[in-house]
Amino acid sequence: MIDFKSIIAKELEKITNIEAIEEYIEVPSNKEMGDYSLPCFKLAKEMKKAPQMIANELKEKLSCSEIVAKTNGEEEPKQESISEDILGNNVGDNEIIEKIEVINGYLNFYITPKAIIKTVLEEFENKQEKYGSSNIGNGKNIVIDYSSPNIAKPFHIGHLRSTVIGSALYKIYNFLGYNVIGINHLGDYGTQFGKLIEGYKRWGNEYDIEANPIDELTKIYVRINDLCKDDEKVLEECRNNFKKLEDGDEYCTKIWEKFKDLSLKEFQKIYDLLDVHFDSWNGEAFYSDKMGEVVQLLEKSGKLVESEGARVINLDEKNMPPCLIEKSNGSTTYATRDLAAILYRARNYDFDKALYVTSYEQILHFKQVFETAKLLRLDPKYTNNLIHIPFGMVMLKEGKMSTREGNVIKLEDLLNEAISRAGKVIEEKNPNLENKEEVAKKVGIGAVIFNDLYNSRIKDEVFDWDIMLNFNGETGPYLQYMYVRTNSILEKAQSIPSLNNISIDLLKDDASIKIIKFLYSFENTIRQSADKNEPYIISRFLINLAQEFSKFYNENKIITEDIELQKARVYLTKCVNIVLKTGSGLLGIQMPNKM
Repeated sequence: MIDFKSIIAKELEKITNIEAIEEYIEVPSNKEMGDYSLPCFKLAKEMKKAPQMIANELKEKLSCSEIVAKTNGEEEPKQESISEDILGNNVGDNEIIEKIEVINGYLNFYITPKAIIKTVLEEFENKQEKYGSSNIGNGKNIVIDYSSPNIAKPFHIGHLRSTVIGSALYKIYNFLGYNVIGINHLGDYGTQFGKLIEGYKRWGNEYDIEANPIDELTKIYVRINDLCKDDEKVLEECRNNFKKLEDGDEYCTKIWEKFKDLSLKEFQKIYDLLDVHFDSWNGEAFYSDKMGEVVQLLEKSGKLVESEGARVINLDEKNMPPCLIEKSNGSTTYATRDLAAILYRARNYDFDKALYVTSYEQILHFKQVFETAKLLRLDPKYTNNLIHIPFGMVMLKEGKMSTREGNVIKLEDLLNEAISRAGKVIEEKNPNLENKEEVAKKVGIGAVIFNDLYNSRIKDEVFDWDIMLNFNGETGPYLQYMYVRTNSILEKAQSIPSLNNISIDLLKDDASIKIIKFLYSFENTIRQSADKNEPYIISRFLINLAQEFSKFYNENKIITEDIELQKARVYLTKCVNIVLKTGSGLLGIQMPNKM
């Protein structure tokens, strides 16, 4: 993909002798202000001039550049075909800047329609479904820790965010050429299993966990948790059960393995519905025999100290509470296991980045863990690239969910309800549609995923059916509807023209250029999404593209008696079709061909 911003920056560097000027160049939110803009007040101190004066001087000097068009007052060139004119030349041999304007100290650049059409359509010709991809991640490893439900607890809508955000980031980084390792760091260890074991000892024969494992185990957990609130001795028994589990007690281990196997079978149903996959299922228990090394390394650092019978890393210098490594009874903590995981992942995956996708409630935990990890004698390239990706909570209208209180919405129930509701809408809109069940599944699941990924991940989300399944709003179903519309157009056209048959002038109108500029920004959108670990950047892009194409479709005939015009617009429609499908796929949303 030709990088216009970089080309402009190089020209500016030549005439200003200022390096890294590309960092100052912006993409204006108001497209009438150009495709790129240089705020010259950022150069005022170095150039010792007023921004307006700098902008005017740069404009005058740039006017002599080979990349600036010299067509003012000239006769309109004859109609050109892409094969004859554009595909045969390098953009460097052509004028790429249509005009330069100075407005209030801003130097605004407008790219020529010819240049933008050339680079976008050539890229589509070369990449097709891979349009927007790149190899910037080639040779780099990214570890993403996401989903991580707790064994023997409901997979509720609170786990949805980690699962879909992590899965989207997995797909996005992969599309940019990174080698991505997706890890489901299962919550399969900890004091809660001591509680479950104690509850099972007391009342196991009252519950049929084979037939309905998660619901029955949840009932046991809620019941034993209530008892622990009233009786400290019971709580102490639960803690002792976990210590026995850590020490390999045969009875406790057997029950724990049973809980885990039954839970994973239930969880897989959710992952199948969401089409989410992992490269590793190593949960907390995997590190049970690896925590000794963590403790030894921390001891050697001289920073592991006793505190009220427990052992901690003091983080006063970092204005944080101490990081608890061992409890007073000798059992380990979440932090100990996370530190063991860091050691293991650095050695086995040689990661360039390790991302942890969890709720913002764990911000402090990961700050403590990442700071403590610096004491493990690892290369700083690992400890400096541990990144927490926090997200807001999913809220019921009544407030926050709690497994202890039994106040949860199971994710499987939610997904099935979404599919059911989508099916009813599809039945009303298109009762004769084939494969209605499959389409309802794609629409329902897509609606849930898009609803989760449409806003910045840090925002809390109140679950709302009406918003999520709206076919006319900024939603997953709307994106799918617009994709289906492009499919319908391509089907009516019967054939898609080859690129060398497209006439350039027929795509130089404002409506076409607006869409082509959106398509040009797709790769940069994906890169921004990865840089910020924010899938919503792609979600917003897709909605904007769909809305622009809707306007284009409503205002311009695509299937028309003018064959040349039809070929150009059908080809553009195919480009939009590919980007809608590719972008939605990066979010984890599948597109139906009809709906």
